[in-house]
Amino acid sequence: MAVPNPIPARMKGVNRAEICDVNFTEFVKAWDGRADARPAPHESILEGSALDAQGFRDLFESQLISRHLDLMARVLRVQNKVFYTIGSSGHEGNAMVARLTRHTDPAFLHYRSGGFMAERFRKLPGMDPVMDSALSFAASKDDPASGGRHKVWGSKPLWVLPQTSTIASHLPKALGTAIAIETGRRIGHALPIPEDSIAICSFGDASSNHATAQTAFNAAAWTAYQKLPAPVLFVCEDNGIGISVKTPTGWIANRFRQMPGLDYFFADGLDLAQGYVEVQRAVENCRRSRRPTFLHLKTTRIMGHAGTDFEIEWRPIEELCAVEASDPLLRSAAIALESGLMSKDEVLHLYEATRARCFAAAEEADRRPKLERLEDVIAPLAPYSPEKVQAEATRTDYAERRLAVFGSETRLPETQAPRHLAIQINNALHDLFAKYPETLLFGEDVAQKGGVYTVTKGLHKAFGPRRVFNTLLDETTIFGLAQGFASMGMLPVPEIQYLAYFHNAGDQIRGEASSLQFFSNDQFRNPMVVRMAGLGYQRGFGGHFHNDNSITALRDIPGLIVGCASRGDDAATMLRTLMALSKVDGRVSIFLEPIALYMAKDLYQPGDGLWLTPFPAPGEAMTLGEGRVYGEGDDLLIVTYGNGVPMSLRAARRIEQQHGWKTRVVDLRWLVPLNDAYIVEQARSARRIIVVDEGRRSAGVGEGVITALVEGGLGSTPVERVVGVDTYTPLAGAAFLVIPGEDDIVGAAAKFAASATG
Repeated sequence: MAVPNPIPARMKGVNRAEICDVNFTEFVKAWDGRADARPAPHESILEGSALDAQGFRDLFESQLISRHLDLMARVLRVQNKVFYTIGSSGHEGNAMVARLTRHTDPAFLHYRSGGFMAERFRKLPGMDPVMDSALSFAASKDDPASGGRHKVWGSKPLWVLPQTSTIASHLPKALGTAIAIETGRRIGHALPIPEDSIAICSFGDASSNHATAQTAFNAAAWTAYQKLPAPVLFVCEDNGIGISVKTPTGWIANRFRQMPGLDYFFADGLDLAQGYVEVQRAVENCRRSRRPTFLHLKTTRIMGHAGTDFEIEWRPIEELCAVEASDPLLRSAAIALESGLMSKDEVLHLYEATRARCFAAAEEADRRPKLERLEDVIAPLAPYSPEKVQAEATRTDYAERRLAVFGSETRLPETQAPRHLAIQINNALHDLFAKYPETLLFGEDVAQKGGVYTVTKGLHKAFGPRRVFNTLLDETTIFGLAQGFASMGMLPVPEIQYLAYFHNAGDQIRGEASSLQFFSNDQFRNPMVVRMAGLGYQRGFGGHFHNDNSITALRDIPGLIVGCASRGDDAATMLRTLMALSKVDGRVSIFLEPIALYMAKDLYQPGDGLWLTPFPAPGEAMTLGEGRVYGEGDDLLIVTYGNGVPMSLRAARRIEQQHGWKTRVVDLRWLVPLNDAYIVEQARSARRIIVVDEGRRSAGVGEGVITALVEGGLGSTPVERVVGVDTYTPLAGAAFLVIPGEDDIVGAAAKFAASATG
C-alpha cells in the first residue's frame, strides 16, 4: 500500500534522510482514519492477516530500531563518531524472516539487515540490538561481533556469521552450510545446532545477477535435481536498484519463478500484515521439505545506497518522492493505527523513544575504546597455538580405527617399503580419515576414480560416499561446501584439481574463508585443508592450466597457510600438522602438491630410488615453518621448494664437481607464511646464495626469500635468483624455456665463480 508523501517536491535541496524522518512524524499526525478496537495480543493485527497483534508490535519495534540506527549513522558520521552509512531503510520487512526462523538457523546476511538483526535479538534474553549495533557502527573494540574491525551484522549466540559489504560471495557457503546440516546427521556427526535447522541467506536483486550468486543457485538446483537435501532459504530483497542501476521490472520473478529446483515464494516486505503469511509459507517449506527455497521479498530503498549517495543529483525528484511514499514504516504506522493497537501519541512516543535510545547508545559507543595497537588488530587473523597443535598432530589414540582401515599390522604403511609422493599422500589421507571421523574429502573425480592422478584411490571404498564424494564441476561450489562443513564442526579436505582452477574461485578463500576469523574476532572459524595439485615440469602434458606456477595468488591472502611437500614422508607429516592447525586453531590452509613429483622415484639416475621415502609412523609431525636441510656446506646455499628440491640437489652435485664448493640445499616446505627467521638463520654462514623459484619472477616466493635476507642484515651476501619468466606456460617442450632448470642453477653458480676470478 503506497502512502501519499506529505513532503512537497519543492523541498528539493533538503537531505533525503531528514525528509524520510519528517515524513513519518507528519504522516502519523495527519492520520484521520477509523481505528478498530484494540486487538488482544493473540488476535490478528488486521482481519485476515496471519500476523497477530503481539507479533506485529514486536516487528514494528524492530523496524523502528533499524530505521533510527540508519538515521543516527547519517547524523554522527559527519562528527566522526560513526564509520558506516550503508543503511537498511526500506528493507525493514526482513524482520519477518527473523521472527519466523530460529536463532539456531545459521544466517548469512547482506548489509541491509538491520530489521532482521533487531528482531533476532529477541530470541535470547538479555541481548541489546541497539547497543551491540552502535558499538559496531563506532568501530569500538567492545563490538561483540567483530571487535571493531568492521561494521558487520553478526552474533555468535544468534548464529549470524559476520559478512562485510558482501556482493553475493556468501551464497555458496550458505548453501554449503545447508548441505552440511544434512551431511552431519548422515555421518553421525554431532551438529552444533538442531538437525532440522535451515540456512538463511539474504541478498539484493542486483546481487542475484553476480556470477557467484548464479553458481550457488545452480548448485542448489543441481542438488535438488538429485533429490539430495539442501535446506537453504535464499531471501532476495528486491528494491529494484543496485546503487544506481535499475533492475528490469519483473526480472527477479520471471528469472526465479521458472528455475527448476528452487521453490519460489513471493512476499510483500513493505506490508507486515499482508506479507507475513507468505514469509511463513516459505520458511515452513524450507524446513519441512529440506529443499532450496527462494523467497522473493519486495522491498524499497530509501535514503540512497549510503550516506555518500546523493540521489537527488541523478534521480528525478518525482521518482524519489514516489519511493519515499512506499516507505514500509509508514505502512506499519498505518497498521498500528487502523488496528487500534496504538494511538497516534503512542506511535510517536515509540518513534522518538527509539531515536533517543539509538543516539544514547551511539554516544556511549563513541566513548568506548578503539583498536589502537597493531597486535590487537591482527590478533584473530592467524591464531597459532604451537604446543596444542604439536600435541594434536602427534596424537596416536586412534590405533584401533587405523588398524581397521589398513586391515592388519603387516599392512600398515609404515611397515611397507619406501614409496613415492602420490602413494604417501594417499596413505596419509587414509590415516587422517581414521583419526578424524568428521573429515570429508570432495571435489571433481575424487571418489570412484580416485582423482586424475589416483592420489585419492581407495578412500571412497574405505570410508563410503558420505565422506568421500564427487561434486559438480565448479570450484566456487567446492569452496562453499568446505565453508559450510567447517561451520558445522567438520574437517573438510576439498580438492581443487589444478592450481590454475583456484583462480576461478579465489575470492571464496581470500574474501570469505580466510577472513572469517578476522571479522568475527575469532568467534567463527572455517577450518579446512585444501589439496591442490600444481606447479610445472610435467613432460608430454600441460600448458598453462596443468603447469601453473602462480603461487603469487596464494601469497596475497592474509591468514592463509600454504605448505608444499616435495617428497612422501614430508607430505605425511605436513598433512598431520595442517589438520591439527585446522582442528586446534581453525586455520585455512592449502596443501600444494607438485604434480611432476607424484610418481618420482629416482634422484640422480634411473633406478637409484633415492626419492622414495618410508611412511612416518603416527606421532611424527612437522612444525609449521620448519624446512628440511640437505648437506652441510657453506660455500653455497640453495634455497628452494617443490620441484626445485630434487633439481637443486642434482645441480649441487654438478657444482661441487665443477667448483669444489660444499653446498647446502634448503627446502622451505612452508611457502605462506615464509619463515623469515629460519631463512636468515640458514643463510647467515653462507658465502653465496642461489634462490631457486619455479614461480614467476614478479611477486613470487623468491622475492620473499630475498626480502627476508635483506631485512635480516644479509644484503651484502652475493645472491642469484633462478626463477620462472613472467609469461603463461606454453605446451610441450616449450614449457621448459620459461621455467628454471638444472642448467640454470649451475649457470648461476658459474656467475659467482666468474666474478670471483674476474
